Amino acid sequence: MSTIAIITDSDASLPDDVAARHGIRLVPITVHFAEETLRSEVDIDDVDLFARVDREGKLPTTSAPAPGAFAEAYRAAFDAGADALVCFCVSAEVSATYAAAVAARDMLPGRDITVVDSQSISMGQGFMALAAAEAAQAGASRDEILSRAAAVRERTCLYAALSTLKYLAMSGRVGHLTAGMASLLNIKPILTLRDGKLDLLERVRTRRKAWGRTIDLAAQALDGCQIERMAVIHVAAAEQARQFEQQLRARLACPEHILTASLTAGLSVHTGAGLVGVAAVAAQ
Repeated sequence: MSTIAIITDSDASLPDDVAARHGIRLVPITVHFAEETLRSEVDIDDVDLFARVDREGKLPTTSAPAPGAFAEAYRAAFDAGADALVCFCVSAEVSATYAAAVAARDMLPGRDITVVDSQSISMGQGFMALAAAEAAQAGASRDEILSRAAAVRERTCLYAALSTLKYLAMSGRVGHLTAGMASLLNIKPILTLRDGKLDLLERVRTRRKAWGRTIDLAAQALDGCQIERMAVIHVAAAEQARQFEQQLRARLACPEHILTASLTAGLSVHTGAGLVGVAAVAAQ
């Protein structure tokens, strides 16, 4: 029986311990402060990122890992005994990561490497990688692994509430006047995963209402189905994530274990600190 390794990038929002437990190798997205290059979740996390942003008053930029970073992960997987590997990349709609992973595959001719555009991000992508790793550990074929991961993508919903438009204003994605007015009115935009990227869905006043609406939207998307997997996602907001989980459990029939995941720096640069949300997979 062949051994198939699973690889993904840090935009999957998978905590290191969860990835390690399932044998998933993570390739970090890169974060750039001027000439300084840092690796997401290796050199910098969400808390450190926004402490620095608030201190320096400027957002960094992000970029896909170099093909060499993927090639290194591929070689490590093969050196560890894998006969083949499947790499799940953050949506090509938001990053050149998929292209880098494909370029790395071409650097190892003759190796059995499948690169997948997850068409998702954060724990939408992370849950695909987890399902693939579980299938691989159970001895599934490559086609079965790909099928299970795709099925998870189709059954996943993701909703999140922004805490502030301050950081979007810093990035130029919204005007400073708009952000200022939103702050005065205590407006909290709600985002969802749509067409492989985070997209603005609604604007709600006050955090309490935004959290309630986020949970309502998740409940509607799940449509009474049992929940197979669930994660609370946050950006440098661990205490708020705990409070949000309590509200989730009060509203939905949640699984016993809810994973808590940082969005990670490759994505949080685009949302700002304080985001709290939920990703959930409906059971089949």
